[in-house]
Amino acid sequence: MAGDDFGWSVTLVGEDQSDKLATLAQYLDDGHSTSGDGKSVPSGYAYWGIGPTIAWSNASNDPTYMVIKVGTEMFRRQWRTISPLVTDECVHLVSLGVGTGAKDGMFLETMRRANPSMLYIPVDMSAEMLRTGSRTAVRDAHFPLDRSLGLQIDLSLDGNLEELKLFLDRLVGEEPILFSLVGNTVANFDDDEAFLNGVARVLRPQDRMLVEFATTENLSDEAVHDAESEYRQTRGFVEFVASAVRYNTDLKIDLEQVRFTGSVEADSILLKVFWQNVGNDVIRMLIPGSRPIHLKPEDTIRLYTTRKYTTERIDHLVASSGLRTTHMQRERFRHTQRHNPFGLELRLLAHDESAPAKLPTFDVWK
Repeated sequence: MAGDDFGWSVTLVGEDQSDKLATLAQYLDDGHSTSGDGKSVPSGYAYWGIGPTIAWSNASNDPTYMVIKVGTEMFRRQWRTISPLVTDECVHLVSLGVGTGAKDGMFLETMRRANPSMLYIPVDMSAEMLRTGSRTAVRDAHFPLDRSLGLQIDLSLDGNLEELKLFLDRLVGEEPILFSLVGNTVANFDDDEAFLNGVARVLRPQDRMLVEFATTENLSDEAVHDAESEYRQTRGFVEFVASAVRYNTDLKIDLEQVRFTGSVEADSILLKVFWQNVGNDVIRMLIPGSRPIHLKPEDTIRLYTTRKYTTERIDHLVASSGLRTTHMQRERFRHTQRHNPFGLELRLLAHDESAPAKLPTFDVWK
């Protein structure tokens, strides 16, 4: 297949996609709320399916979406500084959330020069995102197709993380892995600390993990307002956050009814993006294979969650996950006329051998 012009990509699908749709239906029928705290699109589902994949690609290429445009260039500079440490310590790349593939392409280009026999394992809940993102990465880095294997699994599930660890152990043995978790992915989960905790358990002492965080220098009311404005002003991003509901239900979302609300929580700015039924009538929403869902006046569906972190919060997240920082690059956005408190921080993390061992948890059904 590597020598074929057809454009093959190889992906192992680890989950029944009808189960994912049923889970989404449960989240979209999760109680009445006027503030985005009831019905929701859980993290990962925002990118699930071909519609959201295309919407994310369009948003990422929207020239008015300055966070992505400037952030990619910042990441390039930060990676250039950290990459010598990575290539000295790691052989293979496991990308946890492939995104557009632009950053994975940077990783592959640098790492393959040091380790020509490396493997590239992109992991994502969305098979469509895997195909489009990994193909971009492989093409940009001129990486051999026969050294790439995509894995479709939901990283928020402990059982999937256990299977991922077993799979990688069989695939690469003791050779060290770089796990990449970029694009501020941690911030998209309702319980960001629990998510990073779970991913950290996959790391072995010889592995490293590169995590990217969106940052804020302060938690003032003005900073909260600026965070809301940063996302609200880009139509491509608004269309993206609405796409999961648009493509998986029959609900017609008016983008004017999408709300952006920020607050300060746990040393970070928490931003919730939600749609609200602003009319006086109950709206009937259908999901394939599920019973109708009735949206009362002022009811909401949370479409997206993200955060901007202080250094103190990042330190806590890293330490609580049993990890330590081996290197850090931090840079502030400089694309606005006025002072901007936001930026990006890239941390290279390793297993903290001095941290107390965490006992495995099990679900017990009685």
